[in-house]
Amino acid sequence: MRIRRIELRNYRNYKEEQIDLSSGVNVFLGQNAQGKTNILEAVYYAALGRSHRTSVDAELVRWEAGEAKFSLDFLRFDAENQLEFLFFRDKRRQILRNGAAVRMKDLIGTMNVVLFSPEDLFLIKGAPAGRRRFLDMEISQADPAYFYDLAVYTRLLAQRNSLLKKIRDGEAEESELSLWDAQIIPRAVSVVKKRIEVVKKLDVLASKMQKNLSGGKETLSLRYELHGAREGDHMTNDLLSWYNEKLAESVRLDILRGVTRFGPHRDDLAFFVNEADLRSYGSQGQQRTGVLSLKLAELAFFREETGEYPILLLDDVMSELDRERREQLLSFIRGEKLQALVTATDEAYIPSGGFGQIFHVEHGTVTAE
Repeated sequence: MRIRRIELRNYRNYKEEQIDLSSGVNVFLGQNAQGKTNILEAVYYAALGRSHRTSVDAELVRWEAGEAKFSLDFLRFDAENQLEFLFFRDKRRQILRNGAAVRMKDLIGTMNVVLFSPEDLFLIKGAPAGRRRFLDMEISQADPAYFYDLAVYTRLLAQRNSLLKKIRDGEAEESELSLWDAQIIPRAVSVVKKRIEVVKKLDVLASKMQKNLSGGKETLSLRYELHGAREGDHMTNDLLSWYNEKLAESVRLDILRGVTRFGPHRDDLAFFVNEADLRSYGSQGQQRTGVLSLKLAELAFFREETGEYPILLLDDVMSELDRERREQLLSFIRGEKLQALVTATDEAYIPSGGFGQIFHVEHGTVTAE
């Protein structure tokens, strides 16, 4: 998978820009607030139909413009494709794939990306929501059917929670819950089964990466944690029956609190190094190595699942890694010959001598070196 060209018009701080990319590493150098991350944001948006920085599309429109556009020309299995996005201040966006309008559910999986940003270094010790989001974004790109199941589950969850509040306030009958439970439980099972399947694959890949990065001293393992389950429950029991039992057991407390206490929206991803919980006992260095191993495993996962490497986006992460981890990451990129878009404020973080195409970014203007 290779992006050949990015065109921006009235997007963020870009008035009109065309960027022809190398098939290997593309480095965008510049001071902060010049527009480097905006380029990576456009690529991320093209893959997932959303920004990783804002939930408001109108913020993508240049401040003095009424509408914005960006497009990407890319190769997937050597076939030429184009994605085009149009944003407006007063109406919904438009998405075009090879000139034809598509909906969000048809966009997912068209182009795959892996983003590594400084915020990801807090993935292990951060809140569970960030780890669930990581899994959801990765699986959705590799399996668009998962994205649909997750979207349906999220909608049903919101409706069930709304009903719980109405029951608590005397505006609805408890018997109405059975209708929603019959719909939400199968979706929960589908989502969780896919997550468990993917975590098993990532576990194998991340373990290999951690061993390489630590010189064979550390073994990283990943485990999916089913909220409310005893160890082994989700591996041995029928999930459909398990969810039915859990929702029945917690119905009184669910009504009292107005929220659904069990489901994939409460689950977590756990990290262990040499069988010690990395969240509680890992050093900062071990946690950062764990995140780097996870990101490299993510790249390998996409290659195994789709037959191609995704586009790798490294957003100012070089300055956050120590020299050893930075060199290990760059060595992987060079060895695997994947396409990467890298932002940095200091070219000292980038190897000299033909590492990749260098672009200088200043006040929304991109100049190739």
